[in-house]
Amino acid sequence: MNKNDNDLLAFVTVAREGSLTKAAGLLGVSQSALSHAVRGLEQRLDVRLLNRTT
Repeated sequence: MNKNDNDLLAFVTVAREGSLTKAAGLLGVSQSALSHAVRGLEQRLDVRLLNRTT
C-alpha cells in the first residue's frame, strides 16, 4: 500500500467507526498518527473530510 492508500484507509475507518479513538485502536496506530494521516489526505484533496471535536 502507498501513502494515499493508507490515508484513505484511515479516513474510511474513522468514518465507519465514528470515532478517531476507536479507529486508531482497530488500525493499531496512535490517535495522533491517525489524525495526521487524515489531515494529510484532506490537504492533498483540498477538502475537509471530518469535522473534529474535542
